[in-house]
Amino acid sequence: MTSNTRVVVIGAGLAGVRLARRLGELGGSGTSVTLVGDEEHRPYNRVLLAEVLAGRYAPEVIALPAPAGIVRARVTGIDRAARTVGCADGTRIAYDTLVLATGSNPVLPPLHGLFTPDHVLPEGVHAFRTMDDCLGLSKAVRPGARAVVVGGGLLGVSAARALAVRGAKVVLAQQAERLMERQLDPAASKLVLRHLKDLGVEVHTECRVRDVRCVGGAVRSVELADGYVLDADLVVVACGVRPRVGLALAAGLAVHKGVLVDDELRTSDRHIHAIGDCVQHEGTVYGLAAPALEQAEALAGLLAGDGDSRYTGTRSLTRLTLAGSGSPSEAFDLAAFGETEARPGDDVVQLADATRGTYRKVVVRDDRLVGGVLVGELGTVGALARAWEGAEPLPSDGGPLLHLLTNDGGS
Repeated sequence: MTSNTRVVVIGAGLAGVRLARRLGELGGSGTSVTLVGDEEHRPYNRVLLAEVLAGRYAPEVIALPAPAGIVRARVTGIDRAARTVGCADGTRIAYDTLVLATGSNPVLPPLHGLFTPDHVLPEGVHAFRTMDDCLGLSKAVRPGARAVVVGGGLLGVSAARALAVRGAKVVLAQQAERLMERQLDPAASKLVLRHLKDLGVEVHTECRVRDVRCVGGAVRSVELADGYVLDADLVVVACGVRPRVGLALAAGLAVHKGVLVDDELRTSDRHIHAIGDCVQHEGTVYGLAAPALEQAEALAGLLAGDGDSRYTGTRSLTRLTLAGSGSPSEAFDLAAFGETEARPGDDVVQLADATRGTYRKVVVRDDRLVGGVLVGELGTVGALARAWEGAEPLPSDGGPLLHLLTNDGGS
C-alpha cells in the first residue's frame, strides 16, 4: 500500500477482525484501517455461539481481540465514484480501499405464520446467527420448555443439543432424510442421531414444517406438512445461511450467489475487495470459518505490499466440538472433510466401535485420500487432514493409512 492509504473494512466478524488486525501489524504507519461493525457487542467468534447457549461459555469468553477504534455503525450505501460509505447516522467514511466482510444472513423459509404483519419474528421464534439471537434464546429457555428446532444441519444440531443441555424438551424437524447430510455419511449421521436422542431430543427426519401458530403474538405450536402438531414455547429456525450481499448489489458490484472475487479477492471494482461468508470465489461460497480466515490473511498480505499474495481456494474441514456442561456423556466431537461418500472403484477404510459411539472412515481414490469423517474421537484428524490437503499418493500397502486411523496423529 502507498503511504496515507485509507482502508475501510465493513463487517466485524472473524474475517473482518482478522484482516484489520493483520493490516495493523503489516501495513505500517502510513496505513489507516477503519473497522465498521453494526452489532453493539464486542466482536466475537460466531462459531462458539452454541457453547454460549449451552451455558458452557460466558459471552465475553468468545470475544475477539478487536483493534482499537472500531466504528459502531450500520452502513447503508457505497458511493463508488466518491469512494465513501454512508452510515445510518448520516456520517460518511472515505476510503482508498474498501473491503466487504459483511458475512451472511440466516435463511428464514416462507413458513405460514413465521412473521408478524410488521414482518418481524413473533415472540418465542428465534433465528440463531448473532449474539443477540443467542442471548435472546438463553433468556427464554428454561428447564421443561418445549422447543422446536427447524433444520438438521450443523447449526440445527448445535442448537438442539445446546437447548437440551439447558433442560429444554427439544424436537428437531429435518426436511432431509438424515442429519447433517451435506457433511456426513449415513453411518456418521446415525451417531449424531444417537447422541441427540441420548440427550432427550426427539428427531423427525423427512419432515417439513409448514405452519408456525401464534396466539397473542407469541408462538404456541408448529404444524408439520402431514398435519402433526408440535406444541412449542420456543422455535429456533436453523435452515442455513446465505451471503449478505445487499450493499454490493446496491453498489452495482458483480454478484451471483455471493460477491464475485478473483484470486486477489478483488470485486468488479478494483478499489473494493471482499472476504468471508459474503464471497463467491471460483464458483464456491464456503460459509465456514477456515476459508474466511485464509482469505483475510491473503488479502492482508496483498494490501501490505506482498504482490505474490493470492487466495486460491480452501479445502475446508467441518469440525464440531461440543464439550458439554456436566456429564461426560454430553460431550460430542465430529469432523468431516472432502468426499465422505465413495464412488464406484474407490477404496474405503472404516473403523467403528458401537459401544463407545466412535466411527472413523476415509475414502481413497487413485491412491490419494479424498475425504473422511470421524465421530467421537478426533485424535487422528490433524494427520488425516494434512494427508488430504497435501493430495500426495499414499503407499499402496495401506499400512500408513491404518496407522493414521488408529493412532493419534496430532490434531
